[in-house]
Amino acid sequence: MGCNSNPTVMKNLVILFFALPLILFANERKIPSKIKEVTVYLSGAQITRTAQCQLLEGSNEVIFTGLSHKIDESSIQVSGLSAVSILSIAYDINYLDQKESKPEVKAWEDEILKLEYEIALLKNKILGLQEEEKIINTNRLVSTDNQALSLEKVKQISQYYRERITGIKNEIFKTQLEINELNLGKSALHKQIAEANQAPEKEQGEVTIKFDAPIATNLDITLTYMVQDAGWVPNYDIKSTSLNAPLNLAYKANVYQNTGQDWEDVKVVLSTGNPKYNIAKPNLETQYLNFVSSYQKRYSPSAKKKGYAFNPNVKKVAGTVTDASGLPLPGVNIVIKGTTTGTVTDFDGNYTLEIPYGQELVFSYIGQVTQELPLYSSIMNVRMEEDAMALDEVVVTAYGSSSREKIAGGVMSPEQVIQGRTAGVQIRGTSGFTGSSSRIRYQEPTPLYIVDGVPVDGFSEGDLDASEIQNIEILKGSHTAIYGSRGSNGVVLITTKKSNVKEGATKTEFVIKKPYSVVSDGDITAIEINTFKLPAHYEYFAAPLVNENVFLTASFKDWEKHQLLPGEANIYFEGTYAGKTVLDPYTTKKEMVLSLGIDANITVTRQQERNFKRKSFTGSNRILDRTYILEVKNNKNVAIDFKLMDRIPKSQNKEIKVEDVVTNSADYDQKKGLLTWKMRLDSKETQKETFSFQVKYPRGRYISL
Repeated sequence: MGCNSNPTVMKNLVILFFALPLILFANERKIPSKIKEVTVYLSGAQITRTAQCQLLEGSNEVIFTGLSHKIDESSIQVSGLSAVSILSIAYDINYLDQKESKPEVKAWEDEILKLEYEIALLKNKILGLQEEEKIINTNRLVSTDNQALSLEKVKQISQYYRERITGIKNEIFKTQLEINELNLGKSALHKQIAEANQAPEKEQGEVTIKFDAPIATNLDITLTYMVQDAGWVPNYDIKSTSLNAPLNLAYKANVYQNTGQDWEDVKVVLSTGNPKYNIAKPNLETQYLNFVSSYQKRYSPSAKKKGYAFNPNVKKVAGTVTDASGLPLPGVNIVIKGTTTGTVTDFDGNYTLEIPYGQELVFSYIGQVTQELPLYSSIMNVRMEEDAMALDEVVVTAYGSSSREKIAGGVMSPEQVIQGRTAGVQIRGTSGFTGSSSRIRYQEPTPLYIVDGVPVDGFSEGDLDASEIQNIEILKGSHTAIYGSRGSNGVVLITTKKSNVKEGATKTEFVIKKPYSVVSDGDITAIEINTFKLPAHYEYFAAPLVNENVFLTASFKDWEKHQLLPGEANIYFEGTYAGKTVLDPYTTKKEMVLSLGIDANITVTRQQERNFKRKSFTGSNRILDRTYILEVKNNKNVAIDFKLMDRIPKSQNKEIKVEDVVTNSADYDQKKGLLTWKMRLDSKETQKETFSFQVKYPRGRYISL
């Protein structure tokens, strides 16, 4: 039985078949977007993208392409919807659409091809020279039996051979040097390409959103989401030009990201928040006592304050571990958490450790509370805390504490600074520095203005709002010489703020004024948050009981208002790099004290006076008499302020008596047992101080003194 086909019906079916995909996917489109703003947290970052989207009436499926492949899907938010509603949101990773190579990579590859071409030509030149040398050497072996050569002819031939062979070898040598140099350039380009190809990753993230539009409309969509493998680490440059000069503190952020997408010329906001932390409040329940095994852990320290952020750029860490009294602890175990890689402290409590991987260090020692700290700095000095339940007996301990003194002075407004230093200057304004309406008016002659290091001609009142000014410094006399005749009327150095600060309930945000680009390669991009000029008090310090060196220190207060975080600080004193330290606001109280380095021109010694005539036993007790002599000598050519510290041990056991304490001229903190001497030493002057005490405890027992 046959089947008749209708040509018209078949034609319509074919048309419908090819048109069906267009009907099904008419409202599905891929939309590009651009990063507008990035909020960088201590760990992680929030990306804000913008895109223009045309929607048809009804259901629309829009795919936002070219995103990071490290997005936290639960953090995706969409705004700017107007009357449009969202039916669904899905996040996927596209492994097929690989991102195009960077333009510079293509240029490097072209340069490599060019170098390979030049190397090939030079190698061909060497081959030609070698063939010529081979022909010459072969021709020298030709028999001369059929031809008698004169002595003169032999000399000519020998001279030709010698000169030509020497010339060939010299030319080959020089050509090989050219090849070696080209190979070095080729190798450098290969390394550049290898580094560039490590990031960004080839895979891309895609967010697919189904919209329901009541009418056809155009939307300006804002898409925000959190990404991993990004963050910032605080870093500081602290400079001092001389003793009694203010400190110049540059607050910086080392920003890194390896999210798979470059941040190109975007607005950057730095946040002190860390959304990774568990923010659920703790619950305190009833404790029920019962007998436990003597080997069971009986002490659990409370959770520490969150503040130290992991710094992925730390590849080697060093530091000193001390006990609660400040004495170095030898033999402390230091291990990268989750691994067996570690080290132990030496006799002086010092350690160094290479960090091939990992994010936290674990410090453990018998009788001390184990500490776990993130790798926040390449210098990590740790003070262990005694585990009171881990030892059967604790006899004599001493508690160390850094003594901080108050300094006079405060932050002056621009009006006070300039009016007090420069003649011919008038300041008009209200009472404040930040947010005030201060105006700077200069009468003739006009000084030279330097704004953020750049001379500004024709600077006049109103060019800068007072709220934009971070610091004003007036230079006069010989200090203006570097500016030539332009600075003859004085120089005004104005430093503007690099960021605006937004205080939140749980975090602080620094809104950076200048846009930045941060490449997705894990390398650091340094962003300046702000610079501060801090009045400082300089003082030499020594505590010979724990360290025989003499340190120059600078202390300053009012640091809280600058929202500082723990981080490395590079110290520069008198134009010279003095070293690196750690600035840690979490361990600082009223004043912050920085060490500017060791001065070998001041010496300090600590000696125990021997007294063997005194009886060491009385009844059932043993008696220890201790007298110490401290000597400080100023070998410098100038007078100095000096602070010297020592201590008297404190007893934690009623059977141990600390008596007959003689502190002489020292300031004595009886609660902590700390002794402090403040002295003024003239050039070449020596000063001695003494103190003594007596300790009684039962025979047959032992103490650590």
